[in-house]
Amino acid sequence: MNKQQVFSINNKQAFNDTALQIFKYQAENCKVYHDFIKGLRIDATQVQTIRQIPFLPIEFFKSHEVLSSDKPVEVTFTSSGTTGTITSSHLVTDVSWYTQSFRDAFRLFYGDIEQYTILALLPAYLEREGSSLIYMADDLIKQSKNADSGFYLYNHQELFIQLKKQQSIQKPTLLIGVTFALLDFVEAYQINFPELIVMETGGMKGRRKEMIREELHKQLCNGFGVKAIHSEYGMTELLSQAYSKGEGIFDCPPWMKIITRDTNDPLDLLQNNKAGGINVIDLANINSCSFIATQDLGKVYADGSFEVLGRFDNSDIRGCNLLIA
Repeated sequence: MNKQQVFSINNKQAFNDTALQIFKYQAENCKVYHDFIKGLRIDATQVQTIRQIPFLPIEFFKSHEVLSSDKPVEVTFTSSGTTGTITSSHLVTDVSWYTQSFRDAFRLFYGDIEQYTILALLPAYLEREGSSLIYMADDLIKQSKNADSGFYLYNHQELFIQLKKQQSIQKPTLLIGVTFALLDFVEAYQINFPELIVMETGGMKGRRKEMIREELHKQLCNGFGVKAIHSEYGMTELLSQAYSKGEGIFDCPPWMKIITRDTNDPLDLLQNNKAGGINVIDLANINSCSFIATQDLGKVYADGSFEVLGRFDNSDIRGCNLLIA
């Protein structure tokens, strides 16, 4: 499997064919996935459609090395977590898959990166090692080739001054920020910058109480003077991201797909417009596992777009006896 085949996907048939090829490869070469499939008494050679593919519970990234390659690990991405919690580790043997995935996706959704100033307000991520989001933001900042692009920690006044400058020179600007930090900023500073793209990456990281999306986006829209808040849907265990340009409706790049599962039977996949657990097919995850059952709840629509409705409570997770491999 090569990058050209994955990142040139432009129709449903090409996606399905490539996904099945990757499934066959990972069923043989990813030990934890192989054992998981075997534990389900599924014959991988008999899987003929993507809806027959079993999805590996995301919890395995906390307890196992999820690898489909015997090449040396180039980078390990780790999830954030509260003190005492077990975090996920995504071992990446070829980080160029990640780089091409997020660069191509940005170009697809937003155009030429060099047209933008990229401002990143990501304090919780900057303060630890192994963040895939920081890796992506750092690369996008460099790719913008713009001296005004950069990271901000808690220096909100400097960010405010930079935003005013961007507005005065009418330079397309994207502010990507963790949710609590964006809220902190608009509580201290107000700006009316309707051309600004504000992209929240989710997460209060224990700094604030959780808010429903409508309330959160209303506060941010008022604080930045924008009509809509963009969002990124990504996670440590994935090498691709989906994007929303407003109203919490996300679209995937062509090499990524969302399917929902029944909350009581994780092997039962749902049809469109029904709420369930979010399963992700991420074909950029070629060297780990491309078929991930997340702990998020969502709904998929007929055009392939989706929304995130929340997360499983621990008491809601069913079929955990299937997770032991």
